[in-house]
Amino acid sequence: MALKQITKRIAKQLIYYSDPGIQYCWDEYVRAIDSYDIRMSMTQNSDPLENSIAERINGSLKQEYLSLQQVRSLGGSRPY
Repeated sequence: MALKQITKRIAKQLIYYSDPGIQYCWDEYVRAIDSYDIRMSMTQNSDPLENSIAERINGSLKQEYLSLQQVRSLGGSRPY
C-alpha cells in the first residue's frame, strides 16, 4: 500500500530497515521492494542491537513525527 502512494523517484531515496523475519525475506516481497530501487537493510541474527544506530534513529523519527501531528490510518478514520 505504501509503494502505491509514492513515486519511484522518491522511493530511490529510501532505505527499508527490518529484522530478517520470514515475511521480510520472502522472494515476492523483496522483489516488490527491489522494483522500486529501495535499498534494504537487515540485521544478521534478528538482534536489533546489531544495528543500534538505525534503531535509535528510527525511534527518534517516529517519536518526533508522532508528537508533531495526528497520524490517521489509510482510511482516515482512526487517529494513532
